[in-house]
Amino acid sequence: MRIVGGKWAGRHLTPPSDRRVRPTAEHVRDGWLTALEPHLAGARVIDLFAGTGALGLEALSRGAKECDFVETRPASLHALKANVAALHVRERSRIFKRDALPFAAGLTPFRYDLAFADPPYESRQLDRLVETWQANPFAAILAVEHAAEHPMPPGGKRLRFDDTMITIYRRTAPKVRPAAPAPDSAPPPAPPADHAGERDA
Repeated sequence: MRIVGGKWAGRHLTPPSDRRVRPTAEHVRDGWLTALEPHLAGARVIDLFAGTGALGLEALSRGAKECDFVETRPASLHALKANVAALHVRERSRIFKRDALPFAAGLTPFRYDLAFADPPYESRQLDRLVETWQANPFAAILAVEHAAEHPMPPGGKRLRFDDTMITIYRRTAPKVRPAAPAPDSAPPPAPPADHAGERDA
C-alpha cells in the first residue's frame, strides 16, 4: 500500500493485519482523489470507516487542510495510528474510535467540506450512511465506495473501476457556515489515548 499522489506520493503505508479488512485498491483511490482534487485545497475532510486511513491521508497529501478519521476495528486502528505517525500529521488529524454511523448522525450540517466512506460491501451500512447524509448533510460532498451492482439513490456522479464504483453526492453549503462543536461533543469525550488528536469512545 502506498500514497499515490501529492507531496507524499510513493510513501508506503502500514496495511491492516486483519485479512477481513479490504483496503481500497491504489488505482481506485487515485481515480477517486483525482476526480475530487479541485475540492481538496484547504478542505476539512472526514474519513468514515477509515481502515488504515489511506483515503484521508491521500487527501492530506493532495492539499486538504485537516482530516478526522473514524474507525473501530483494533487491527485497522493500529495501522491507522502508525500511518498518521509515519507521515507526521498528528497536528492535522484526529482519530476517533467510534462507530461511523452514529458518529455521522451526530454531526452538525456542513461540519466538513468532504466526507469519504468505504463501508463493508454487502452491508446496510452504506445505505444508512447515505440516508443520514441526505437528512443531514454533514459534508458538502459525500463520496462513497461500493460494489458496482449495489443500487444507489439518484443524484450522484458515478465513477466505475472494474467491479468497484465510486458515487459522489454534493450539496450546497450556506454562505455563512454555522458554528459547529467538536464532532464528538454529543457524548462526553473520553481522555485522549496515544496522542493529543485522538479520542476513544
